[in-house]
Amino acid sequence: MQFQDKVVLVTGAAGGIGAGTAAAFAREGAKVMLADIDADQGGQRVAEVEAAGGQAAFRRCDVSKSEDMRALVEETIARFGRLDILHNNAGISGGTDFTADISEDDWDRVIAINLKGVWLGLKYAIPPMLEQGGGVIVNTASALALTVLPGSAHYNATKHAVAGLTKTAATEYARHSIRINAVCPGVIRTAMLQNAPNLAELEPRLLALHPAGRLGEVEEVVNAVLWLASDGASFMHGSLMTVDGGWTAA
Repeated sequence: MQFQDKVVLVTGAAGGIGAGTAAAFAREGAKVMLADIDADQGGQRVAEVEAAGGQAAFRRCDVSKSEDMRALVEETIARFGRLDILHNNAGISGGTDFTADISEDDWDRVIAINLKGVWLGLKYAIPPMLEQGGGVIVNTASALALTVLPGSAHYNATKHAVAGLTKTAATEYARHSIRINAVCPGVIRTAMLQNAPNLAELEPRLLALHPAGRLGEVEEVVNAVLWLASDGASFMHGSLMTVDGGWTAA
């Protein structure tokens, strides 16, 4: 119960990595606020946490909207009294078009959710953490914060930017006992991946990216996020922790 009585906010918590971290924090004693655009799945995740004996709540949130993110942080604090940990996780993939073929609408949407959404999380979580004397933020970046994949220019751009944002904010607030790091997953077996219509064709190409010879599992990323949020990572500021089966090391 290493997070006993800590208050944790997880964005993108209706499924995948976010749902995994929310459940894991709750198992470790935290009070968890889940946020996502998908209210039906988000409510189901809360029910699962509560059925397992944890404490959780849900708020529908579009992370690209300032008013949504401000209200989310305010409700978290009003409900649970403080905010100790933010897993700034919400993001989308954006498709596979090459750079010149990406529509302006697709470009703007990916930038708004993957980059602006992370910045808004920092913007509204940091002030209450400053007031209470510290906190922890873990951003979800990607292996594509450290390398590139053709057909993902807008996604690549956002994840490189999240890496830079993580490092900048970490250096700005380290002296205030706020630790800010990022986890950089490779390709992870989420429900979204498993339901991809072209998975049989796509999977061999994805496997070839990972020297480990397999794709990652959600719990492997969850373990990294929880460790970055724990006291065991107390001297880590601005780190980009890869959980990518050796992809970016090759």
